[in-house]
Amino acid sequence: MRIFDPHIHMTSRTTDDYEAMAAAGVRALVEPAFWLGQPRTSVGTFVDYFDALLGWEPHRASQFGIRHHCALALNPKEAGDPRLTGVLDLLPRYLAKDGVVAVGEIGYDSMTPAEDEAFARQLELALRHGLPALVHTPHRDKATGTRRTLDVVRESGIDPGRVVVDHLTEATVGMVADSGCWMGFSVYPRTKMSERRMVDILGRHGTERMLVNSAADWGHSDPLKTRATGDAMLAAGFTTDDVDRVLWRNPVAFYGQSGRLDPEPAAGTEAGSAAEDTAVPAPVPVYAGNSLARGGE
Repeated sequence: MRIFDPHIHMTSRTTDDYEAMAAAGVRALVEPAFWLGQPRTSVGTFVDYFDALLGWEPHRASQFGIRHHCALALNPKEAGDPRLTGVLDLLPRYLAKDGVVAVGEIGYDSMTPAEDEAFARQLELALRHGLPALVHTPHRDKATGTRRTLDVVRESGIDPGRVVVDHLTEATVGMVADSGCWMGFSVYPRTKMSERRMVDILGRHGTERMLVNSAADWGHSDPLKTRATGDAMLAAGFTTDDVDRVLWRNPVAFYGQSGRLDPEPAAGTEAGSAAEDTAVPAPVPVYAGNSLARGGE
């Protein structure tokens, strides 16, 4: 089973997670920019954060054969903070860089006027830079937020086939399917979506335009939920081709619209180049007493 996790926050994960993901079949991923939990206080903190998503995390992932890409944005949670709106002026410099395959996460948290403005401006940036958009739907009043999201997407003029609306549930998947946007689902241990519910949704709505991710942030989450969903699909009678479509070909097709995607295994340990998902990753070498080679070494 080959897996492309289309939305996972590896900044919040340990190096052991990379090793476990490689062993489970993860070969590529996209890490969107998001809220780190502690409120940021200046635009400069985003400079360092974006640089890490373009430098350190791809390096860390490559040592386990995992190809790391990112999506960059001013996330909805912080879009209303006047100290941070300058990030919108900073973004064009970063959206031109290799390795950036989408604008995201954008969208709504509390559905405020400030979020409206940031959402619309970043969809415009996606259009200008020829990038897909990864859209976050609010955790509260999700149905209303999803309808409002789809209205903004329509008003922006962006091709809905270049937009994935994420964090969907049974109550919102239908309206997004009808819109022409891609449908994203975050599978979590306790909240959002379980692998059993995900399998039921795939049974009802099919596998086209479906993206399944683990998100795996600093909360109670699991970076192996993509693999768990694939196993659940097989147990429910889906074919290996169905699993490959949902967990590999769909994210490759969506993010491939950026023209920058490289889903081939990264040069790293034997874990990333293993042809069989049953292969056990080789032990990671020790670099001068460290478990990872550090930048510049």
